[in-house]
Amino acid sequence: MVFNTGAALLDAIVLAVVSREEEGTYGYRITQDVRKIIDVSESTLYPVLRRLQKDECLEVYDRQFDGRNRRYYKVTSRGIVQLGLYKSEWKKYIRKINAIFEGGVTA
Repeated sequence: MVFNTGAALLDAIVLAVVSREEEGTYGYRITQDVRKIIDVSESTLYPVLRRLQKDECLEVYDRQFDGRNRRYYKVTSRGIVQLGLYKSEWKKYIRKINAIFEGGVTA
């Protein structure tokens, strides 16, 4: 994608991906799912996960898998509210951008 992906958009995408799984999902899978949408590295996504955890939008827990711990992330109620705000703002944003591209907005 030729457009920059800012922190808020990354947060929104990660929350949307994680929210699809009621019991949460693990870091590597989140990375793979996000990469289907935008080109981003693991080193970019893990700070996003930590930030969302710090902001209480995600909770984290470990689960055994093949003899090792796998870190899981689950959206909190605060995260669901934040995702709703992101969705609302995104819809407004794309309406404005589409209007500009289609010649409907003038300065």
